[in-house]
Amino acid sequence: MKLLFVCVGNSCRSQMAEGLAKSMGFDAASAGTHPAAKVAPHALTLLQSKGIETHDLRPQSIDEFEPESFDMVISMGCGVHCPAIRLDQDWELDDPVGQAYDVYEKTAAEIERRLKLLTAHSS
Repeated sequence: MKLLFVCVGNSCRSQMAEGLAKSMGFDAASAGTHPAAKVAPHALTLLQSKGIETHDLRPQSIDEFEPESFDMVISMGCGVHCPAIRLDQDWELDDPVGQAYDVYEKTAAEIERRLKLLTAHSS
């Protein structure tokens, strides 16, 4: 299954979702409506702690993608409105940017839970 994760800054939640999804066998990418300058350090640390390669991760604009080429487009939350593309799900996750590392861990755990549900429904 090919997944596109969308949020505003593409620096935290969507980056973690991309890395976690790839580690679970999904073909995944992430993008933002207003990409940040860099991936949040805590997001990178969290992914690396799980053995996930992060050197290719960088905030990207939704304009760099063709959403119709993905099986599912998932909004991470915080009111992302992408009128030009479809959003198949909105996970409504709070943005951990600027918060303590344990908030990133909780967000990642919820992303993993939802990815496992997708795996169960797609098999």
